[in-house]
Amino acid sequence: MSSQSDVPVFHYLALGRLGRGEVLNLFLKDAGVEFKEIRYPYDETWPAQKKKLQEEGITKTGLLPALEYKGSIYTQHIPTLRFLAREFGGYDGETSQEKYLVDAVADIYIDWRTQWVAALKGVTNEYKTEFLPNYYAQIAQYYSQNKGPYLLGDKITYVDFAVYQSIDNDMRIGSIPLPSKLPDELVQLIETINKRPNIAQYLEKNKFTPT
Repeated sequence: MSSQSDVPVFHYLALGRLGRGEVLNLFLKDAGVEFKEIRYPYDETWPAQKKKLQEEGITKTGLLPALEYKGSIYTQHIPTLRFLAREFGGYDGETSQEKYLVDAVADIYIDWRTQWVAALKGVTNEYKTEFLPNYYAQIAQYYSQNKGPYLLGDKITYVDFAVYQSIDNDMRIGSIPLPSKLPDELVQLIETINKRPNIAQYLEKNKFTPT
């Protein structure tokens, strides 16, 4: 990029690899985008920091992630991913049918994210034994249509990072013990994304061992 002002700025909470912002982080890294990260502590200072970010126009809702990109600010991680997919000319379906599949799975993921946030207060038996098996079974049905490893077969899209991150985040809060307990289609997805060069390099620096 030609100047410092051209470098995208990624605003997110200091949550490690948890949360919706990590989906965008992985996407940008996979795409080889150089960007500046600003991480905010999620502690007693956050309410005041959130108000400041709203006043500065970084986030209208007070939620992160937010991405400064080419003079504009983008929030809401799934719409931001869709925008970037169009901007980069990849990471999305090519036909209307493919785009529909990607959007459909993204909607299922959004429903999962709502339930996952609630589970941060404590993983309930209902979440672990009823909601999650149903969620991953639904996702696996979509992935089985094109024989993987990605939703659209051998073509990665933005939603693959979202599904990947849902699995990762469930492992981190102890709601699923190991990826091997998941449908084969999703195990294949995890293994394939883990081997993507930019992702593999990032994961090497951010290793996670399930308990």
